Amino acid sequence: MVDDEIERFYTISFGKLKNIPRTQRAPRAIKHIREFAARHMKAEEEDIWIDHRVNEMVWARGKKKLPSRIRVKIIKFEDVVEVLPPEE
Repeated sequence: MVDDEIERFYTISFGKLKNIPRTQRAPRAIKHIREFAARHMKAEEEDIWIDHRVNEMVWARGKKKLPSRIRVKIIKFEDVVEVLPPEE
């Protein structure tokens, strides 16, 4: 059987999250990553798994100061979608 694995690289922008209250930006960014991955990989939000290193990339400057964008690698398996940092 053919391995049904899709691997893509994306740049996720956090520009619109600047309108969110400052104390809610990092938690909302994680939710935004989950929604982005679900939309682009055609999966349910419950099936999205975000790696702890991506979480650390978002939270690196604290709760209030998000990076303007992050680069991620999204891999879709049969039943789960993984969001990982790009290995460069």
